[in-house]
Amino acid sequence: MADNIILKGITWNHSRGFTPMAATAQRFAELNPNVTITWEKRSLQQFADLSIQQLAERYDLLVIDHPWAGFAAKTKSILPFDKYLSKEFLADQEQNTVGHSYESYNYDGHQWALAIDAATPVAASRPDLLEKHGVSLPKTYDDLLTLAKKGLVAFPAIPIDSLMTFYTFCCSLGEDPCQTEDKVISEATGVEALKLYRQLAMHIDEACFNRNPIQTYEAMTLSDDIAYCPFGYGYSNYSRKCYARKLLHFHDMITLNGTMNLRSSLGGTGLAVSANCKHVDIAMAYAEYVASPQCQQGLFTDNGGQPGHLTAWTDTDNNAKTHNYFSNTLPALQRAYLRPRYFGHMFFQDHAGDIVRDYLMYGTNELQVLDKLNELYIESKQKVQSL
Repeated sequence: MADNIILKGITWNHSRGFTPMAATAQRFAELNPNVTITWEKRSLQQFADLSIQQLAERYDLLVIDHPWAGFAAKTKSILPFDKYLSKEFLADQEQNTVGHSYESYNYDGHQWALAIDAATPVAASRPDLLEKHGVSLPKTYDDLLTLAKKGLVAFPAIPIDSLMTFYTFCCSLGEDPCQTEDKVISEATGVEALKLYRQLAMHIDEACFNRNPIQTYEAMTLSDDIAYCPFGYGYSNYSRKCYARKLLHFHDMITLNGTMNLRSSLGGTGLAVSANCKHVDIAMAYAEYVASPQCQQGLFTDNGGQPGHLTAWTDTDNNAKTHNYFSNTLPALQRAYLRPRYFGHMFFQDHAGDIVRDYLMYGTNELQVLDKLNELYIESKQKVQSL
């Protein structure tokens, strides 16, 4: 190794996004004294506003969302791990994926990131408030609606989360979105999904429409008004003792029909290496270290991370520390829907949520909503042609 190697990384601003990266960088530097890795953080919105191509021009290491995979494959702004890491290591990553997490960063035959973090919308509750109000965890949509009418339910409904929950209702009605070239979803499923979603949204506080999952969990823990969140990207931090004012418990989601739990859209993040990195061998070694089962089970999770390696989710100690967050929500991760990752899908995702949220807030004809989504979807498919 060369002397005094410095790598810069960019991640997102939350204890789950920043703290484990800082901890792994510190430990990697202790093992490799001539290497310094510094991590910077941006808000979720700031992170979304810059493409990974722009970020890769400034940073050596990037924590990314998997819908960027198609963009990465087309622009070659980040490096494919399959050209640098051993087949044995990548095989272990694939075999111990949480749901489709590993696959989500694989596009055009290459692995563009390592799945160091896994998440999907799951349910969260304040057990103390449920007990106080004499109510049980809802099991069905009707149970949930009854609880919402009591004013005890909240969920994140900013545009991106509104879109993801629309996907959840579609998937749970038996049809995955974006399976054809010109329609997001069939009219029958789309209309039913929108109606179910709005019926519920009419009974939540307007503040929900300006909250992401983090802000929702902060509201649940800082006040004593919200007893249950039916779907929001899970954060194990809030199920850890003394992290927040009040403890949250996380669960699998309700059922629509009494048989199958809701099927949500996979989230999580992956660790990528910039194509502009001047010390690729060191960056790859660090990425392999972070994604390794030992680091994922221990240091990464211990420092607020939400690991992407299956052995960390089934680890007894990790579940004990998080009131069984991992074992309780793993079934939801294992069945989660993998979103499209084609080049233009980020354009669709960035704008489609506004259409869904406007419908939830103000109501309109469901077929008009679907028409708007389809127009945007077709436009997004044409993006690659203008590259």
